[in-house]
Amino acid sequence: MTTEPVRATDRPGDASPFALGLLLRRAHWRAAAVMGESLRPLGIELRHFAVLVELVNNGPVMQRDLAPATGTDKAGIMRVVDDLERKGLAVRKAVPGDRRARAVEITPAGLALFDEIHVAARPLSDRLGSVLEPGERDQLEALLTKLAHSDA
Repeated sequence: MTTEPVRATDRPGDASPFALGLLLRRAHWRAAAVMGESLRPLGIELRHFAVLVELVNNGPVMQRDLAPATGTDKAGIMRVVDDLERKGLAVRKAVPGDRRARAVEITPAGLALFDEIHVAARPLSDRLGSVLEPGERDQLEALLTKLAHSDA
């Protein structure tokens, strides 16, 4: 009697060791699509929003540190910061003592847009969570927080 190997899928009931990661990937795609839909009318994309989140959370950030913080490569982060700067949402500033380094800082217009994004996103966020039963959204957020912020 031979046992069939467990193959990774992202279908419900997948018994492979990749099941959790694949389901998280599919959930991420769905959430990113909804978030993108809320950002599009405001003239930015999810990659821009990711940088704005870092700037709001941490104040001015070295441009080179934005790449790993947002899951973007160096060239990609340069394009995103260029876009934000062109839109007046962020500025690059020289770092004293390091002629080549630049810190990126959110502008008042960037902060105003950041706040506007949250208002615009509410109905879409509610739609994303509409498949969950009462209390499940809080439970899911708690579990995802545990996964996202663990050292394991």
